[in-house]
Amino acid sequence: MFCLCVFLQLAALERQIFDFLGFQWAPILGNFLQIIVVILGLFGTIQFRPRYIVVYTVWTALWVTWNVFIICFYLEVGGLSKETDLMTFNISMHRSWWREHGPGCIRRVVRPSAPGVLEDYSYVSVTGCIIDFQYLEVIHSAVQILLSLVGFVYACYVISIFMEDEDSFDFIGGLDTYSYRQPPQEHVELKPVKPVGKVL
Repeated sequence: MFCLCVFLQLAALERQIFDFLGFQWAPILGNFLQIIVVILGLFGTIQFRPRYIVVYTVWTALWVTWNVFIICFYLEVGGLSKETDLMTFNISMHRSWWREHGPGCIRRVVRPSAPGVLEDYSYVSVTGCIIDFQYLEVIHSAVQILLSLVGFVYACYVISIFMEDEDSFDFIGGLDTYSYRQPPQEHVELKPVKPVGKVL
């Protein structure tokens, strides 16, 4: 479980960094929750707390759903458009960081020549990308889904082990346990107890 949690954390942190660079607030929030819940799931596994692992399992189902939505968003499935400001909560006009900085991309900034246009306004032209940015985002989401599904299956397995351990646990000195030094006896010999102190 520890190695799986490390992979999940590294994947979430890598994605968090690039989402911060692109000012994509919805994925940033999702990545932050993923990091917290993975830590909670690891803690639950180490400390034998099945409730924490159940929280991790429920979150993993939501996380897979979120990543499927991101894949649909960037592939523009079902009327979604990657050109909208949905990922930034309509706060800013930022897009995926990979749009301008993908592998092989050549980024050129073109200043407007029209009079009256602000000096800091510019148009960015991107050419020569080996992989389009939407496919890089889809690959990131697909990796998250794959790791999450493995984590989901493993969490269900750990919960089943914890439940079996709770069912088979017997308190020391319980009704159906015997001392390891003495064989079980059919009849118990009772002896009278002598009172302590003076008898008047």
